[in-house]
Amino acid sequence: MDAADRERYSRQILFAGIGEQGQEALLRSRVAIVGCGALGSFQAAALARAGAGRIAIIDRDYVEPSNLQRQWLFEESDASQALPKAAAAERRIAAINSSISVRGVVADLTASNAAELLGDVDLILDGTDNFDTRYLINDFAVSRGIPWIYGAAVGSYGLAMPVLPGRTACLRCIYPDPPEGVQPTCETAGVLNVIASLVASYQVADALKILCGHAERVEARITRVDLWQGGTRQIDAPPRDPECPACGRREFPYLDESRRVPVSLCGRNAVQINERERPLDLQALKGRLEPLGEVRANEFALRFLVAPYEMTVFPDGRAIIKGTSDPGLARSLYARYIGQ
Repeated sequence: MDAADRERYSRQILFAGIGEQGQEALLRSRVAIVGCGALGSFQAAALARAGAGRIAIIDRDYVEPSNLQRQWLFEESDASQALPKAAAAERRIAAINSSISVRGVVADLTASNAAELLGDVDLILDGTDNFDTRYLINDFAVSRGIPWIYGAAVGSYGLAMPVLPGRTACLRCIYPDPPEGVQPTCETAGVLNVIASLVASYQVADALKILCGHAERVEARITRVDLWQGGTRQIDAPPRDPECPACGRREFPYLDESRRVPVSLCGRNAVQINERERPLDLQALKGRLEPLGEVRANEFALRFLVAPYEMTVFPDGRAIIKGTSDPGLARSLYARYIGQ
């Protein structure tokens, strides 16, 4: 650290749990945040202010007005321009702390790109909204021995749980399969912005322990909080399951690249399509679609409205189709307007 670092992080260095040695470790750390919504945006801001040396923010989505109530890095201008969350977050984090490295990755985390995006990090933070991606993170983290921290929030309720491969139970020890039936989402049950920031704070607190060299202080526990009904409950996580498909039997099906299928997005009445293997020329696509409906495009994405559907198409060929939760219909619309 130089004199400027010592001044900037002085109050953190004074904290006995971190100290100068811990701050130096933090400045050397590499973190990936998967999902930059209510949880991920808070995680990114907190870690950037704390001095995490290199932060990668991975998100497939774009900023909408309804995000502004709880997603801490974004402004009205980001929503009006429909900027990708990862790109908007990169700009804001660079303004918060120009001395660290931040990279916004506008992409869906998949088995195909997990090694590239997560392979060289010290820690993964979960800011996602679906179990498929969490199971992918879990499979990758367990297979590589990388700690990660699970979190979720909806309504006034949230929970957080650290996963330290080889020491604690992993996600599939606790949830061998995704929850069945209709689950509440922010779009169906709403969400308090403070429950998101609280869950993200629990996640970042454990992240700081790990990144500052005190992973032994991370307790194998599940934290459950309800800020409206009241009450915080922390229970010991169960021990590792020797028959767990991931950390027990070392089976990692979520790393199978053939799993790239259309995904219904959590509570959004929308489907994500991952059909193409080659880049798209968005300007050429804009010219082709303008006679058919309203089109807006920037360097990050193209938005096409053809009632009652809205399609947001990204340069890598990925698309989010709003107005349906049927993957078959979404794939048909993609083929009709974007091509095979």
